[in-house]
Amino acid sequence: MTLHSKKIAFIGTGVMGASIVKHLLKADFDVTVYSRTKSKTAELVELGAKWAPTPKEAADGKDIIITMVGFPSDVEEVYSGQDGIFQTAKKGAVVVDMTTSEPTLAKNLYAKAKEKGIFSIDAPVSGGDVGAQNGTLSIMVGGDKEIFDELLPILQIFGSNIVYQGGPGAGQHTKMCNQLLIATNMIGVCESIAYALKAGLDIDKVLQSISTGAAGSWSLSNLGPRMIKGDLEPGFYVKHFIKDMKIAIEEAERMDLDLPGVKLSKQLYNTLLEKGYGEKGTQALIKYYVED
Repeated sequence: MTLHSKKIAFIGTGVMGASIVKHLLKADFDVTVYSRTKSKTAELVELGAKWAPTPKEAADGKDIIITMVGFPSDVEEVYSGQDGIFQTAKKGAVVVDMTTSEPTLAKNLYAKAKEKGIFSIDAPVSGGDVGAQNGTLSIMVGGDKEIFDELLPILQIFGSNIVYQGGPGAGQHTKMCNQLLIATNMIGVCESIAYALKAGLDIDKVLQSISTGAAGSWSLSNLGPRMIKGDLEPGFYVKHFIKDMKIAIEEAERMDLDLPGVKLSKQLYNTLLEKGYGEKGTQALIKYYVED
């Protein structure tokens, strides 16, 4: 079977998933999509994707099934629920969970898939809406190396930094390392901007000076300008970031590791959630420091 003859199902067409599907369609793949909110698939169907009413029907007969949903409970539902992927996925199919989820759950999915003669990969991503749109996502992969090698040409359609991390769950553990860095760095970005504003500085000139030196970061360069403009639209939702921090804290506790930095970040983001910012982007943390 040639690469382009492989049929793909994509479950979860949110902020990032929709852009990934567009890249797959542009590369002439046969793609079937499912989203709990059907309207989120409308543009993709117009571009040539097929629509399925359930994950089970989307997965039926497909060679590769990619999922990118919100929470670990959603992952369990789309795989193991009564309308889930495992109901119809054929032997030899590859399931790829790109949700940021629990390493323990990734290992469980791998085991369940193996029982059914299916190959399972955990492949969370980083890069936000911009990375998804530009096809430059960082993809962290756990699972069998030979399956990663087979899948790599497809991942390269929408990713530019794709690294095999190890066995099942290794991709998710790596994503937790990524989220830990973002969680504490975001505090620094917001406090720096809040300080500059209080000091009466020209914030654009401040960013020009500090974003390319030792203090530079992706969050500062990409989300800092959004904070200044008051643009809180999500590249990644606050509610999902809190979920990620919760996973990181729980996994760390299993390893007898204390992470006070991420605990503080989660506390600050929970304050935002209580104020109704759950559907906004992670840059909304600036609202903790600077109100309109």
